Amino acid sequence: MRAAYREELAAITTGLEQMARFAASAIGRATTALLGADLQLAESVIAADDRLDQLQRDLEERAIAVLARQQPVATDLRTVVAALRISADLERSGDLAQHVAKQVRRRYPDSAVPNELHATVLEMGQLAQRLMAKAADIIATRDLDAALQLEQDDDAMDDLHRALFRRLLDDRWQHSVEAAVDVTLASRFYERFADHAVSVAKHVIYLVTGEHTDNPPPGTGPA
Repeated sequence: MRAAYREELAAITTGLEQMARFAASAIGRATTALLGADLQLAESVIAADDRLDQLQRDLEERAIAVLARQQPVATDLRTVVAALRISADLERSGDLAQHVAKQVRRRYPDSAVPNELHATVLEMGQLAQRLMAKAADIIATRDLDAALQLEQDDDAMDDLHRALFRRLLDDRWQHSVEAAVDVTLASRFYERFADHAVSVAKHVIYLVTGEHTDNPPPGTGPA
């Protein structure tokens, strides 16, 4: 019975890692579709979000079953509670990747991003994918130092977000208001996606330590 219980907890962790890697792939593919005005790829990202939603439902059912049957305590209880919170973050991350892909659908065959901003948007997309992939690793390893570092890594996304806004407010902006809105939305989607990756890391820290990251325990995190 105890072995089966441990297998259930391990399966929950594996499910979360799978969701995080799925979300990381989705934002990468959505970025490729956005910058290439690739409608077929965008539609595949949009359709695939149903799979992430199903993964979340399956994980929630498993977690609730563990709560009902095993009545976990201490770290095991935090594992289940954190899993429910993390799965919600990952499901919303998938929604954000889908939002990026839907911009392709709205503007096709035109590109939603002006050529001179492609490099910045590509950097945002690649960073979002890396942050979520790192969150997946943190779920699997429960590495506190990596979890604490992830929040600092997110500063680069905030910098890119601000840089795009400066470009939009520049007097030299020669594109339409519609284009400005598209870029603003895309930037916000990436920024929020990265925030969810950070949130995942914070939940893992709580899972391991029982402490919230606003007051991390002594001896954890980078020197």
